Amino acid sequence: MTLLPELPVSEALPRLAQVLRDGSNAVLVAPPGAGKTTLVPLMLRDEPWAAQGKILVLEPRRVAARAAARRMADLLGEAVGGTVGLVTRLERATSAQTRVEVITEGLLVRRLQSDPGLDGVAAVLFDEAHERNLDTDLALAFCLDLQRALRPELRLLAMSATLEARGFAELLGGAPVVESLGRAFPVAVHYRARELKDARELPEAMASAIREALRAHPGDVLAFLPGWGEIRRTADRLGGLDADVLPLHGEMPPAEQDRALNPGPRRKVVLATSIAETSLTVPGVRIVVDGGFRRAPRLDPATGLARLATLRISRAAAEQRAGRAGRTEPGVAIRLWTEALHRGLPLADRPEILESELSGLALDCAAWGAEPAALPFLDPPPAGQMAAARALLRDLDALDGEGRVTSTGRRMARLGTHPRLARMMVAAETPAEAALAAELAALLEERDPIRGREAPADIQLRLDLLAGADDPNADRAALGRVRRAVSLHRRRLNVPGGTEAAGDAGLLLAAGFPDRIAAKRGVMDGAFRLAGLSGAAGGGQGARLPPTDKLAKSPLLAVADLELAGTEARIRMAAPLGRAALEARFPDRLVREEGAAFDPRLGAVVARRRLRLGPLVLEESTIPHADPAAVAAELARAAAGRALRDLNWTTAAKQFRARMARMHALDPEHWPDVSDDALAADGAAWLAPWLSGLSKLSELRGLDAVALLRALLPQPRALDIALPTRADLPGGRSALIDYEGEIPRLEARAQWLFGLASLPALAGGRIPLQVALLSPAGRPIAVTADLPGFWRGAWADVRKDMRGRYPRHDWPEDPSRTG
Repeated sequence: MTLLPELPVSEALPRLAQVLRDGSNAVLVAPPGAGKTTLVPLMLRDEPWAAQGKILVLEPRRVAARAAARRMADLLGEAVGGTVGLVTRLERATSAQTRVEVITEGLLVRRLQSDPGLDGVAAVLFDEAHERNLDTDLALAFCLDLQRALRPELRLLAMSATLEARGFAELLGGAPVVESLGRAFPVAVHYRARELKDARELPEAMASAIREALRAHPGDVLAFLPGWGEIRRTADRLGGLDADVLPLHGEMPPAEQDRALNPGPRRKVVLATSIAETSLTVPGVRIVVDGGFRRAPRLDPATGLARLATLRISRAAAEQRAGRAGRTEPGVAIRLWTEALHRGLPLADRPEILESELSGLALDCAAWGAEPAALPFLDPPPAGQMAAARALLRDLDALDGEGRVTSTGRRMARLGTHPRLARMMVAAETPAEAALAAELAALLEERDPIRGREAPADIQLRLDLLAGADDPNADRAALGRVRRAVSLHRRRLNVPGGTEAAGDAGLLLAAGFPDRIAAKRGVMDGAFRLAGLSGAAGGGQGARLPPTDKLAKSPLLAVADLELAGTEARIRMAAPLGRAALEARFPDRLVREEGAAFDPRLGAVVARRRLRLGPLVLEESTIPHADPAAVAAELARAAAGRALRDLNWTTAAKQFRARMARMHALDPEHWPDVSDDALAADGAAWLAPWLSGLSKLSELRGLDAVALLRALLPQPRALDIALPTRADLPGGRSALIDYEGEIPRLEARAQWLFGLASLPALAGGRIPLQVALLSPAGRPIAVTADLPGFWRGAWADVRKDMRGRYPRHDWPEDPSRTG
């Protein structure tokens, strides 16, 4: 057994060891710098239950993984690759002697997919679990699922300094929580007096704060900045400083990372991203200068991929960062924001599972063979985001119609990248095409190396840069990152060394971005229409290019990058796409159909033969004849889509429809709904039989709308009995009843109503009727629904007035008795 050094977490190790002897799961909470990352795995490897297996230590970042593996190996007096191994995207150092293996979170998900039993693994330790990265949540859910189904002896341990201990303990089946108080030195916190006007001021403000802090306080400086650009600009402003200015970023070569993490001959200023927030120890740091921002993955609608967005940190993250200054001695934390703003920061960062695009998670769950709802997540993935993710995966051929993973989907899941890029890469049929797919994937993952809003859209120009073409406007730093990503993807695809990229970039992009296939619209150069996701709203959305762009005349494009703006989108990167090549490579995506279709420009149904990709018509020709029933059905659908306004809605038709509507309101079970929505929704069914021989909307004016509506009634005469069109009046007269108003109403001259003791009963008295009494000149003099009451009451005043105006007419005292 190796003698481990005494660190703050040491006092909690016996309790933790006992908990994991008694049960399978535990939660360890220990402050930053307590030593949990390095001491706990080394202690657990000597436990009896771990004798025949490895301890996997999951780290959220490559830099932290390397540092943890090296520190543990140093404690054992060994090099990394012996007892302590390391596996990241970019490096692997393990051997038959490896007992503790440090691995990054995405790679653990990949390992679980290829080795779902985790054979030879005794425990999985989730370091810095509080960060709630998507891959960490997913790996923990898979491990818990594995533990309850096949490996009850597998130990799972969640570790952090600021962990939501209760939630994780419940998720781990009521696991015990072991806390280590540790030794934390006091850290004085200072705030900026005024807010920065713009985030672009951050490098200047950071450089100024660092210079002042070095003058006022002892020790090295750890400065937090959101990304590489801010680190570089801050370093530029620190020239002439009597200290070593060292960047620390996840994309840096390991040797340069080591310079920032190791003690040096003089004072040191480490300019770091959030990778130094947890896990890592930077020796000598007593001053933290915090810019208050972080980069986090968010869905970029322009590419459909996750891109890093700049966000404010949470209060919990600010406390973690400040704690870096008090690991070995008292320190100071300088925050480049005001205390008032600090009080308004969120308590903690939102888990990535609630914010991210989830097609990768959906694919991993499908490959694992479990619905997300059946897996133990601390926060279940949102239903709306999961529905969108599954729709995309179906379009990428990764899921079948039943939601099961396909063989293509399994290959995609093994690549460990976004499903769009994975689909593009598995579409490659030759080593040269695979090399091209690796270049395309890298270009889409990283920042566009051709700068400027007016940059041409042709993605071939970016591929030429990778091949060595010269462009003075190219972003060299971005190009370097793209080249590193290309190397990684080539290794994933097993592309032989020296293989040159070749093939059809448009076809490969079409594989990963089927919804971004765009067809030229009309005769105007640069106007396009997008295919959209099948089964989702938004198909046929417009997209544009400047008319002067080289690709503006292309009949068909595969679009990789869009800039969304209102109802249309600007195409930022694309490749030309051949229709014949598209059909040959992806025949299942194109549909050949023949039949009748409504042409809104002609206002008529035309018989056509079409080649279609979703809503995009790639090829079309007219045919002389079509099935009359199909023409009638298409015309009925078109009329329904226009809310049936092309029918001849005469006064009689409107009255008939109003009568039907009143009976439906009384008895919806036996009377049809003739509202606008109901008629339009079912228009294709009830209208089509009347359209035989017709093909134009204008011809609908010749139809009898009353006859159409009457045909909807199972017993047409019942309507005439319940709601007659006219009311019989004394003297053999009758009057029309108007059913379109709020209450049915008839109008008649007062003299025509003399002798009428009551109004007719509509629908057996269930529908009221009003009568408007008119003067001899035809003007309304009274409206009532209670004719007997009117004769007895208000009639006297009306009679007095009418006798004065029309003395030659008869105005009896009791009209109900006059015939």
